[in-house]
Amino acid sequence: MKVELCAASIEAIQLAKELHFDRIELCQNLEQGGMTPSPGLIDYALAYGMETHVLIRPRPGGFRYNQDEQEIMLRDILECKNMGAHGVVIGVLNEYGTLDEKSIELMVEKAGVMDVTFHRAFDDTFEYEKSIDLLVNLGVKRILSSGLGSNVELGLENLKSMVEYANGRIEIMPGGGINQNNIRKIISEVKPSAVHFSATKKHVLDEESRFSETILQVSREKAVNLLEVIKEFKMVQHLSSK
Repeated sequence: MKVELCAASIEAIQLAKELHFDRIELCQNLEQGGMTPSPGLIDYALAYGMETHVLIRPRPGGFRYNQDEQEIMLRDILECKNMGAHGVVIGVLNEYGTLDEKSIELMVEKAGVMDVTFHRAFDDTFEYEKSIDLLVNLGVKRILSSGLGSNVELGLENLKSMVEYANGRIEIMPGGGINQNNIRKIISEVKPSAVHFSATKKHVLDEESRFSETILQVSREKAVNLLEVIKEFKMVQHLSSK
């Protein structure tokens, strides 16, 4: 099982490397749900030796993008490909709240050899079976989802059904509210091929400045604790299989 860190800072990239995360989803402005990172941060992550999958999201809010916004997304995808990113993370819905097939197809085409992950825009849709079939046909490699719920605990039953329905045709990666208290249950019941979390806590940045901001900062303690639970679970699973 792969472990992916949602990394939105230099510190998160460094921690992911130090703690041997399998890959990162690179973004910025995690406080607004994450947006496309700067080329400099992408280049830094790649130079640091991390398998880097870049979030392609031009603004906060929902996932119905106009033509100009989609043009920016396509340009960002091409930039990521030119820089040597390992993958991009996309999500586009149409006016009916279902997957925007034509836009996704074009983005997958522009991505070329890069992996394409469809992010939690998936959780703003319905009838996940049709959505899974469509993404499989379009060549998307994985879906990041909380099971159509606001977090993985509320979407647990859907996640289990999604993995079963996908049947290896596409990866289902739980994410959204994974913490030390629920990760055992998620892994044992969903049996995913990968899990995704940010391991963050609120932090006041530059408190002495009149431009101080409260941000979501990666927590070494949270990350270590989550990885320890995963390691322990894998060990128990290995021993029980003998």
